[in-house]
Amino acid sequence: MIKNTWVPTLLRVVLGIIFLAHGISKFQMGLGNVEAWFSSMGVPGFMAYVAAIAEVVGGIMLIIGLLTRVVSALFIVLMIGAIVTVKLSAGLLGHDQVAGYELELSLILISVYLLASGPASLSVDRLIFNKRSAVQ
Repeated sequence: MIKNTWVPTLLRVVLGIIFLAHGISKFQMGLGNVEAWFSSMGVPGFMAYVAAIAEVVGGIMLIIGLLTRVVSALFIVLMIGAIVTVKLSAGLLGHDQVAGYELELSLILISVYLLASGPASLSVDRLIFNKRSAVQ
């Protein structure tokens, strides 16, 4: 019971909270400022909007367990993009000016787990899919 219900649920909810917090942070900084910051690193500025919206909406969706696999796949792509475009040159642990990619790597691994395992028992996904299978 604990392994099949609570651990995946805890991973999903915490991952959702982390992404939601990062997305809210981008909005609080001002998306124009985030766009300029992205551009200064060689990332297209419009990606600031894409990342912020994906983190907020995706974070909420993970917290409630809606489209868990889809959101997890999206977050894997976002984190790979962050590593390749910004963090890779700093190394795993980073240096004085730039953090490394250890956080992004951890978030990728949690997302991979959720992508592979699917929704836990405590999720909107499970409610929707159980209802659909009962109707069919």
